[in-house]
Amino acid sequence: MTNNINIKPKEATAIINSLIGGVVPKIGVQHITVGRSEEIAAFVTALEDVRNGHSMVKFWIGDFGSGKSFMLHLLNTVALKQKFVVANADFTPDNRLYANDGKAVALYTAIMDNIAIQTKPEGGALPTLMEKWIEQVITQTAEKNNISLTQIRSEEYLNLVQSNIMKTINEITEVGGFDFGTVIMKYYEGYIKDDDQLRKNALKWLKGEYHTKTEAKQDLGVREIVNDLNFYDMLKNFCKFFVSMGYSGFMINLDEAINLYKISTSVMREKNYEKILSIYNDCFQGKVANLFFNFAGTKEVLENERRGLFSYHALKSRLETNRFETAGVRDFAQPVIRLLPLDHNEIFVLLNKLKDIFDFNYKMESDITDEEILQFMEEMFNKPGAAEFLTPREVIRDFLNILNILRQNPDLDKSKLFGDIEIRDERPNEFSLDNIEEL
Repeated sequence: MTNNINIKPKEATAIINSLIGGVVPKIGVQHITVGRSEEIAAFVTALEDVRNGHSMVKFWIGDFGSGKSFMLHLLNTVALKQKFVVANADFTPDNRLYANDGKAVALYTAIMDNIAIQTKPEGGALPTLMEKWIEQVITQTAEKNNISLTQIRSEEYLNLVQSNIMKTINEITEVGGFDFGTVIMKYYEGYIKDDDQLRKNALKWLKGEYHTKTEAKQDLGVREIVNDLNFYDMLKNFCKFFVSMGYSGFMINLDEAINLYKISTSVMREKNYEKILSIYNDCFQGKVANLFFNFAGTKEVLENERRGLFSYHALKSRLETNRFETAGVRDFAQPVIRLLPLDHNEIFVLLNKLKDIFDFNYKMESDITDEEILQFMEEMFNKPGAAEFLTPREVIRDFLNILNILRQNPDLDKSKLFGDIEIRDERPNEFSLDNIEEL
């Protein structure tokens, strides 16, 4: 049996189950990384800059199935190891950067729900971070006032700790800091008084889940709520909050940018692109520190002059490719990183890695040789439609499905199995939008 891979059983299971399901595993992606070393090296350099107080925006552009989502998950793994707080969210028809009907705050809520740290890589880490920060303030207050750590937690000192919470928040936040501080004081009160509901209400506010100011005032005594217009200020506040706790910075990954391209009204689409521009300018002009945004989308999303990012002139001038770049000479320092498809050698290495992980997961040894893996690849890449439609996602899924069939039916003829594979066009019908009338 293959034992030469350093992988946790939980990671192996996540990798196999996710890839068979056609999605990227949330954990363990570093074990199946192939052919992206230059991109990762450039990303590590960028992370170092952000840790040192700069901010950054990157656009990861590639065809459908070329590994954009995979890349974002890989960036997470690297950033978490570098002590960043990381969050992921997808643009959807109901989640966007600019809106006036709750769709922008819905994106914010998705980001806050998915906050991850190294000890909680799968997300949901906001309560952990809140309590960690509060513990830091409690310790500082106790030391400063010469009170024991046990005593300081009593209700007698509640106001003292709360005023320190407010003072600390005021020092690190700008827009909306007062309400942010008030809510964290309420969270602390719930923490000390064992009032779960108060803590839940505070988290609900921080995650942008209050829909009316009246309800928030009633529950928490605050005048404002997180909404479509101020959510970006809240993300910047959280970034400062995380850095004040000793984290390197805050990295936010936004995938499926096709859903901005798909917005049917040109005015609303432009407003979303304007928001990307203002984030871009903030990050590159030094208006914010320790913040890293990654956007992922297809080439069409970037370059389409009528609906894509290039339809917004100020973005086009910033995102055009370095004209000295060629397929052989790449510039990974520019904001747009184009993900080239894996070549056949890289796919072969990847399938070998997957076989090892599959065997580790099922505690077995697959009866499939390197020659047979090559035969499988040859069958796939020579099928009608392969050149046009075949993506790594489909190759991986078919390969794992074959391993699963062979695991349960070891006597089957592999050549026949390989021959039965059919290539499907799995690309979403996303660009047939040119027929839509602009509203």
